[in-house]
Amino acid sequence: MSYCILLYYLSMRKVLIFSTNYAPNIGGAEIAVSEITSRLSAQGFSFFLITSRLKRSLPKTENVGKVAVFRVGFGTRFDKWLLPFFGLIKALRLHQKNRFDLVWTIMASQAAVAASFFVFFHKKIPMMLTLQEGDEEEHLKRYVFGNTFLYERLILPFHHMPILKATRITVISEYLKKRAENVKKELKITLVPNGVSFNFWNKKIKTENLERLAESLKIKPTDKVLITVSRLVRKNAVGDLIQSLQYLPTDIVLLIVGEGEEKEPLLSLAEVYGVRNRVIFAGKVPNDQLPSYLRISDIFIRPSISEGFGISFIEGFAAGLPVIATPVGGITDFLIDGETGLFCKVRSPKDIADKVKILLADKKLVSKIVANAKKLAKEKYDWDVIANKMKEVFNSQ
Repeated sequence: MSYCILLYYLSMRKVLIFSTNYAPNIGGAEIAVSEITSRLSAQGFSFFLITSRLKRSLPKTENVGKVAVFRVGFGTRFDKWLLPFFGLIKALRLHQKNRFDLVWTIMASQAAVAASFFVFFHKKIPMMLTLQEGDEEEHLKRYVFGNTFLYERLILPFHHMPILKATRITVISEYLKKRAENVKKELKITLVPNGVSFNFWNKKIKTENLERLAESLKIKPTDKVLITVSRLVRKNAVGDLIQSLQYLPTDIVLLIVGEGEEKEPLLSLAEVYGVRNRVIFAGKVPNDQLPSYLRISDIFIRPSISEGFGISFIEGFAAGLPVIATPVGGITDFLIDGETGLFCKVRSPKDIADKVKILLADKKLVSKIVANAKKLAKEKYDWDVIANKMKEVFNSQ
């Protein structure tokens, strides 16, 4: 028995993952890593992950799910800037013990620079890059205070380095595929979107639990609820949602789930437009509670300015909500106007309101959109489907 276990272990493909953030800091990219590794660990893969420590309270080494996690740095917010160097050192030491078969790096960020340095020393190890970026590339100018000269010489070369070094690239949307091709024309790029656990978002929830949640948020039974699950940052244009309320009946309220740097300006905006009593800031909600928040709502909306993919929209699909979104970035991969959702214009509170009115007035349209979107979420975006696609990509390296 022990001999069989040894043979199995020796036959496993060892994957070294580089990610600038990881648990407990969870976003779309981190969820993708967790979901994919949890499924592929039972299919002949073992995973090791290097990330920045960021907080002193976080252990330097621990197992998170099926992944052996190694955090580097001093436990401060500057650790991500040290990651290209400390991550390289940690990777070289781990490789001496484990002899990795593949490097997988998430997003063209500091972690990907560390991965690029590592494969410079180990050229025979293939490097796979997954692009998950939601911001426009020029958003990186913030690191040099908007200075174009410094951006082109200090930021872009490191941002493009992983794309140039990668032997294989996966992207979560056609939009990101085009961005990668703008850096290097001859690339082997595979579209593998992010996913959802369909049964989790579509699960049954007791009516009394939903009523209790609505009551705690001071939502009346007669209210119509618009919900957005968003980081409160400029690119998600939550302010446009708040402004749209001025064009809608007073029984329509906005439920905002999420936190971010824009919270105080958004509170002020709601006061300015006289809709503060119709805007509910729920803050950060644990993932296991999110289906309930979606279930007490009537329409999911996020009028993004830019979006790499937008997994929250697919979660809305799976939960059975009609979705309103802008035709930007990766959203156009899954939202077909009038079929799986409705498009609204970018930076147009009035058009948001017009689309809300359409959905509230046309039950037949809502039924069609919800049915189509649910079917799409289950058949194309369930994590089991996505993990199998990633397995094919890993095995092709």
